[in-house]
Amino acid sequence: MTIQLYNTATRRKEVFEPLDPDNVRMYVCGPTVYDRAHLGNARPVLVFDVLFRLLRHVCGEDAVTYVRNFTDVDDKINATALARKEAGADGTLEELVAERSDETIGWYHADMDALGALRPSQEPRATQYIVQMVAMIEDLIGKGFAYAKDGHVLFRVREYDKYGALSGRSVDDMIAGARVEIAPYKEDPMDFVLWKPSDDDLPGWDSPWGRGRPGWHIECSAMAYDLLGDTFDIHGGGNDLQFPHHENEIAQSKCAGHGFARFWMHNEMLQVEGKKMSKSLGNFFTVRDLLDQGVPGEVIRFVMLSTHYRKPMDWTEKKRAEAEKILRKWYAQAIQAVGTGEPYFGVTNALSDDLNTAGAIAELHQLSLAEDFTALRHSLQFLGLMGDEAPEWAVPKGFDFMDYVDALKASRRAAMETKDFAIVDRLKSGLLAAGVEVRMTKDSVDLLPGPNFDPSKLEGLL
Repeated sequence: MTIQLYNTATRRKEVFEPLDPDNVRMYVCGPTVYDRAHLGNARPVLVFDVLFRLLRHVCGEDAVTYVRNFTDVDDKINATALARKEAGADGTLEELVAERSDETIGWYHADMDALGALRPSQEPRATQYIVQMVAMIEDLIGKGFAYAKDGHVLFRVREYDKYGALSGRSVDDMIAGARVEIAPYKEDPMDFVLWKPSDDDLPGWDSPWGRGRPGWHIECSAMAYDLLGDTFDIHGGGNDLQFPHHENEIAQSKCAGHGFARFWMHNEMLQVEGKKMSKSLGNFFTVRDLLDQGVPGEVIRFVMLSTHYRKPMDWTEKKRAEAEKILRKWYAQAIQAVGTGEPYFGVTNALSDDLNTAGAIAELHQLSLAEDFTALRHSLQFLGLMGDEAPEWAVPKGFDFMDYVDALKASRRAAMETKDFAIVDRLKSGLLAAGVEVRMTKDSVDLLPGPNFDPSKLEGLL
């Protein structure tokens, strides 16, 4: 199978040929772990989870290394830890920072697991790679691409002549259009921080430039190099990271002599009911908020995947309701599957065309209409929309719709000859009373459990 991916660096769709088919390597920028993941944070997780699944399907499960980091060095994490310390919490500041990070990482894992996302191959924490960051910074200083002043180390942006190529901006345009920090320790307003000093009230590590902590951008460069090598296949993240984070990663990694990423992939942002998600508009919510409101993780995933990753994704209540309805029908069909199988080739073909998840979902609709339940089941599982069994919110455990489907088909065949539809009507009425939508055509019977489905009300119906 030929995979084509849109490469932000070249602004075109390209055939993806891994450097080493037996060791496909992907790095995705992960969360800063200071609070719950909001709905927008989930989009890159799901986008690159689908890519991870596709690469494993094509190249082999053991042939793909997916790294997604945790940024656990951050002023917001520090502020929370300081507040806890001032409130009388036991432990040093470093211990309280670690405690907050552990807590937030636990939340993140629980929320993303609920959305059906596979865990990456490796999930490094920034604090575990300080030595590697210091070594890379020393190398950049030695080569003249960085300088130390007043306990800070900064990268000389104008020394890298390709700066801005990823985002398509010139340095002067960036200065004119961005809020850059003017500081006495900077040679140029565009220079960015590789290392900054820490006082006694902040976490810090010893370095050649004094006690301090790394800047955000150096973290990903150092971790990617240590875990994936000099050059790797794919670097991904949201398009809000394209500048300055990814631009800065490229500059410092290239100047350190590394090949870095060959393909750059960026997902578009998320909206809510057509508007940017923000606390001021009252439309800001976390993944956990939705889960706690009873929105199933599979439904969140379905809505997210219904829009191509390079298009803005709009979360609406209408889409949520429709997704739940569709999934209930598909699960009721999927549990009727027999035997083993593979995901339908139409689904994998759609994904191989720059992760066309909307196209893949269109193929699921066709499988449902064709009543190819085995292909539907394995395709749902491949897309992370179903586990070994249908989720209990949609199909109560142990419940089998086939007995009712067969009974309806048999009673209808008999009624067509006798013209007595009393049994058919009794079965339909009983199913409707139990919260099951009955869809009958000349050739098929579909039973769709609704949100109020109560299997106990079906006792004695057959």
